[in-house]
Amino acid sequence: EVMLTSERYSVQRLPFSRLSDSDVAFFEGIMPGRVITNPEELKPFNVDWLKSVRGCSKLMLKPQTTAEVSQVLRYCYERNLAVNPQGGNTGLVGGSVPVFDEIILSTVLMNRIISFDKVSGILVCQAGCVLEKLNEYLEEQGFIMPLDLGAKGSCHIGGNVATNAGGLRLLRYGSLRGTVLGLEVVLADGSALDCLASLRKDNTGYDLKQLFIGSEGTLGVITAVSILCPQKPKAVNLAFLGCQSFTKVLETFTTCRAMLGEILSAYEFMDKKCMELVVKHLKLSSPVADSPFYVLIETSGSSSTHDEAKLNSFLEQAMTSGLVTDGTVATDDKKIKAKVLASFGFLRSLVCQALWSLRERITEALTHDGCVYKYDISLPVGKLYDLVNDTRARLGRSAKNVVGYGHLGDGNLHLNITAESYSHSLLDAIEPFVYEWTARHNGSISAEHGLGFKKKQFIQYSKPTEAVLLMQRFKAMLDPKGILSPYKVLPSSS
Repeated sequence: EVMLTSERYSVQRLPFSRLSDSDVAFFEGIMPGRVITNPEELKPFNVDWLKSVRGCSKLMLKPQTTAEVSQVLRYCYERNLAVNPQGGNTGLVGGSVPVFDEIILSTVLMNRIISFDKVSGILVCQAGCVLEKLNEYLEEQGFIMPLDLGAKGSCHIGGNVATNAGGLRLLRYGSLRGTVLGLEVVLADGSALDCLASLRKDNTGYDLKQLFIGSEGTLGVITAVSILCPQKPKAVNLAFLGCQSFTKVLETFTTCRAMLGEILSAYEFMDKKCMELVVKHLKLSSPVADSPFYVLIETSGSSSTHDEAKLNSFLEQAMTSGLVTDGTVATDDKKIKAKVLASFGFLRSLVCQALWSLRERITEALTHDGCVYKYDISLPVGKLYDLVNDTRARLGRSAKNVVGYGHLGDGNLHLNITAESYSHSLLDAIEPFVYEWTARHNGSISAEHGLGFKKKQFIQYSKPTEAVLLMQRFKAMLDPKGILSPYKVLPSSS
C-alpha cells in the first residue's frame, strides 16, 4: 500500500501558501493547455516509482522553455508557493514526488537537443531529454552518453544531473561531476543562471555547476545541460561468470583490472538470491550453472581482435586458477566467440543485451517480491558483502529476502530487503543499524541514489555537523524562502 509521505515520517507542512484559483489562472496564462489540475491525471506524478511514498499535489506545470520556468518560479517565490521539480520520476529515495501539496514542475516537455559537436563530443540539451533517447541520437553520430542506468528508458538527463546519478558506466567514464561541463539553472526567485559552458577547461572563479550537481532540486531547477560524451566503442565484449565466494569475486576483480586494464568498462556483481528473483519474477534464465555469486564484466575498446585476445587470456587465467567455475561470453554485434573458452565448459553464448538484463532488471524483480527496503552504500571493496551477511543474520525470518548486488568496481553495494508488506518493526530493525554499520566502516550511506526525503535525517552518518551547517547556509542563500523541494536532502535547520 502506498503511504502518504507525511504519515510514515514525522514531518509537518511548512507555512507555504495554499494554491488558489487565481494562481491556476496565472499559470494558464503563461502556458495554456500545459497546466494539469485533474486529480486522476495527477495521480501517477504524486507517487514515486517504488510506490512507497506519495504526496497530494493539486497542480502540475509543463514548461517548454527556461523563460517559462523563470516566470513560474518568480511567481511562486513572490506567492510563497512550494515547488517540486520532477523529471522522469524514477528516483528511489522519495525525492521526486511532493511531500504535501507542492506544485509539480515537470521537465517532460523540455526535451530538445540544442547542439552536438562531433569534434569535441560535447552535447548541449534541455533537462527533460530522456537518457535512452539521447544515447540513440548519439549512437547515430558514433558517440554514447557517459552514463547508463536501468531506468534509462524514462529518466531525464536533468534528473540524472540533479541526483548525480552513477550507474553502469561510472567505472569507465567517471561521475557526472567530471563529464558535465556546464549547466543552465533557474534559481528559486526565478533568476536564470547561464553557466552552460562547453569548455573542458575553465578556471575562472568558483565552479558553480558543482553546487547543483547532486543537489536534488533543492538549490535550483536545472533547465539545460552541457555534457562531454565519449566515442562509441567499436568493440564491446561481455563475460558473465559464476564465482564460489565473495573472496573469489574480489580476486577476479583484481586479476581483471590487471589483465584488461584500459578496456575494462564495467564490473558488476550479484548474489545467488538476485538471480533467483530475476528468474522467478521476470522469467529470465541464467546462462551459467548455479553459483553463490555472479559477475558481469564488460570491455569496451577500439579493436575487436585486441580486446578478444585480452579477454580470452583473462578468462583462461580465471578458470585455470579456480577463480571462476562457469561462464558465458557475448559481443554486441552478435558474433559469438568460443575459442579457448570451449575447453573450460563455458555453457553457451548470448548477445550483450540479454546478459545485461540479468543485472539491470534486479530492481524490477525486487518490486515483484513484496515491499522493498532499499539501501545504496559505498564501502571499501573488501567489506562490501559483509554488510549483507550481517543484515541477513540480524533480520533472520522477519525478512523475506536480503540481497546484495551492485557496481563492485566503484565500491557501490545495493543492499535490498524484501518483506510481504511494510512493517514498522522491520524498518526499526534495519535503520539505523545499516547506517551505523556503514559509518563504522568509513562508508557512505548513499553512493548514488541521493538522500531525497527518506534518508535526509541520516546525513550525519556520512557528513560532519560543520559540513551539514554549511550546506544549510548555501540553501538559505540560494532559496531564502525554502520553496524548492522542501523537506528533502537536508535535516530541518531548527
